[in-house]
Amino acid sequence: MSQHVARPPATPGFRPRIGAAWGRLSPVLRGMVWMGLSGLLFSLLNAIMSGMTREMHSFQAQFLRYAFGFAVMLPLLWREGLRAYAPNGMAGQLWRGVVHTAGLLLWFLALPHIPLADVTALGFTGPIFIMIGAVLFLKEKVVLARWVAALVGLVGVGIVLGPKLSGGGGLWTLVMLSSSPLFAASFLITKALTRRDRPEVIVMWQAITISLFTLPFALAYWQAPTLVQLGWFVMAGLLGTLGHWCLTEAFRLADVSATQPIKFLDLAWAALLGFLLFGDIPGWATLAGALVIFGSASWMARHEARRP
Repeated sequence: MSQHVARPPATPGFRPRIGAAWGRLSPVLRGMVWMGLSGLLFSLLNAIMSGMTREMHSFQAQFLRYAFGFAVMLPLLWREGLRAYAPNGMAGQLWRGVVHTAGLLLWFLALPHIPLADVTALGFTGPIFIMIGAVLFLKEKVVLARWVAALVGLVGVGIVLGPKLSGGGGLWTLVMLSSSPLFAASFLITKALTRRDRPEVIVMWQAITISLFTLPFALAYWQAPTLVQLGWFVMAGLLGTLGHWCLTEAFRLADVSATQPIKFLDLAWAALLGFLLFGDIPGWATLAGALVIFGSASWMARHEARRP
């Protein structure tokens, strides 16, 4: 005779309270949270891709990352059908794919030749390009506080990475730096696309277009990947898809300029992952710079919370 095991009582109102608290946050603050989460996911992704580009040509690694990004979304496509992921206008999706692919070709080409510290430093030029583009092309009115938070965050990055920059990247440093305005243009197009398409649709078509555009470059240097490498690319596809979804959700909720100071928290994620995965002990420069970055992001969040 079977017996029913009593389930422990659920905490009354726990999930509704969390949902209510989240709903009370302004769209800008929610966008900043999504941006911070996307930075964590992309930090994990960059750690994987840095290793993969040392085992195969960067063009092939780039293609496989987005091909598997599309593969992990196939269950959603199967469940909801093709019509649910039809964009409201194909031109914007194609342009976004072209611009982002151009930035990725430069970024992946330089990645194996530049120390990760230099990669992080060069990547932090992106928020400045994005904020300038938001003013020029999206006609956003960037309040002074956002500029101040972005510049203070950049100072924090300089404190952390100044002692570590090797300066030995030479031409490859310029190649990677040239990818920043292209990524900025891609993110600005993404912001425009969020006005008419859901984040899932935008991320799906990003994976499709970039996979197609990078395939010819990958075939030129193709080598058969191992099962272990394929496993890492499955993880990379999942992390990249989730990261871009969080990024797109951030752009949907808030002005592009409001989310950019939070990008400097990526350095904190990188330092934490370095400690947890590789046992790297942060030095005084890392701690001091992280404090400046955290202060900048916190002040920005408080300022946005007080704005009507």
